[in-house]
Amino acid sequence: MTEAAHEHESITAYVALGSNMGDREQYLREAIRLLDAEAGITVTGRSSIYETEPVGYVDQDAFLNMVIQIHTNLLPATLLATLLATENRLGRTRELRWGPRTIDLDLLLYGNHQLSTPDLIVPHPRMQERAFVLVPLTEVLYERQDAAFESISANLEKLEGKEGVILWKKAQ
Repeated sequence: MTEAAHEHESITAYVALGSNMGDREQYLREAIRLLDAEAGITVTGRSSIYETEPVGYVDQDAFLNMVIQIHTNLLPATLLATLLATENRLGRTRELRWGPRTIDLDLLLYGNHQLSTPDLIVPHPRMQERAFVLVPLTEVLYERQDAAFESISANLEKLEGKEGVILWKKAQ
């Protein structure tokens, strides 16, 4: 990690987690533990865990999904690299687009920043289409009751398929 990565204000960011291989809940817990142990990242909130059917490539097991809130002083590209490294540490392979995975970590929001590079788009470009992201994200944002919460909640209200996002384990 570069020194420049630490010369940044603290930002509240939101990361989606998903797993549909092996002990799915353990992969979610281990990803949170590894991220929280990283310099420059503190996990400050988490949603409940939801079970959802796969999207895209549907011939695979159901996913467990959740969202975490983090405080970070890492720049977006450094945070993305940390997320990808965490996926690799937990055995993630990319053989099939939208295929089975031990863990999937997606940066959804990075403060109020908007970013578009070849490697990273923030806010996440497809999150508004995915109930399995918006349901847990709304849950984590609920305490804030700010413009982000209002916007995400309004999009969730209009989105079809929410009934396919089943509470699997309540947040602790």
